[in-house]
Amino acid sequence: MGLFEEMQQAIIDGKAPVVKELTEKALSQGVKPGDIFPQVIIPAMNEVGRRMRDCEFFIPEVLIAARASRAATDILRPLLVGDDVARPAGTVVCCTIKGDLHDIGKNIVAMMLESSGFRIVDLGVDASPEKIVAAVREHRANLIAMSALLTTTMVNMKAAIEALDAAGLRGQVRVMVGGAPVTESWARLIGADGYGKDAPAAVELARSLIAA
Repeated sequence: MGLFEEMQQAIIDGKAPVVKELTEKALSQGVKPGDIFPQVIIPAMNEVGRRMRDCEFFIPEVLIAARASRAATDILRPLLVGDDVARPAGTVVCCTIKGDLHDIGKNIVAMMLESSGFRIVDLGVDASPEKIVAAVREHRANLIAMSALLTTTMVNMKAAIEALDAAGLRGQVRVMVGGAPVTESWARLIGADGYGKDAPAAVELARSLIAA
């Protein structure tokens, strides 16, 4: 097994200390920091996403894999300042919508998006439409990922999109929504740009929205 394959497997297995050690080893051997993202981190997290989608991995495995990938990205990002590969695929404002305090799903999506090359602005839980608008404006975000786990808070997703319209920002940012009670039809009804049924689907959706 080559070094890159070994690093990928360590991420998939959630072995953060091994990932850190192998990342440092790769750099000491002259591997370019910019080669590790596309050849190690992104393929590894794509495989994690596949396993979650196929019910081979569940939330605990996904969380530890995402944390393992961060062991590499924390080393690499300072080395990539000014490098083209350091430019994020997009800037995503992630949040659980106002009135909702559930964050496990949101955290998984945020970590998988970050491992896929996106810059994450995490607003946490109970994020008001005003807070979302302010974050989009401040960070010049081009994507929003909103989550809700309660049917009673889903309406606040619509309020956030309306607030973006009122602020004149809707045209410059794509909105994707997710969470247990959220559906594709709900996403269309409130004017969102897409719906992700789980974290792997959210990553694929984010990539397609940015590409479009």
